[in-house]
Amino acid sequence: MWSPWTILVLLILVVMAALLWHRNLACRELANRVAGTTCGRAQVQLLDGTVAFARYGVGRDTHGRWTLLRTYVFDYTDNGVDRRQGFVVLRGLDLEAVGLAPTTIH
Repeated sequence: MWSPWTILVLLILVVMAALLWHRNLACRELANRVAGTTCGRAQVQLLDGTVAFARYGVGRDTHGRWTLLRTYVFDYTDNGVDRRQGFVVLRGLDLEAVGLAPTTIH
């Protein structure tokens, strides 16, 4: 038989996991919108229509508090042949950075 404390701890862990999962979905949706907007402004084509999670990191917000950074990557093309990679970094639900690969001159 499980003790009430064990059940409470397990319930708290399940709720925390669900909240993290929900927050990750919201961040990924935001990263998708940012990647699409960035590609549109740069007049390049977003490939695969989505971003991929790359890594977690830590950083400080504007108040000096530690926050979780999420980095997403996406592929795009500027000529229909070459595949290049861009990135989106989010601090919570705030955009920290976005970038495209440098272009090469032939």
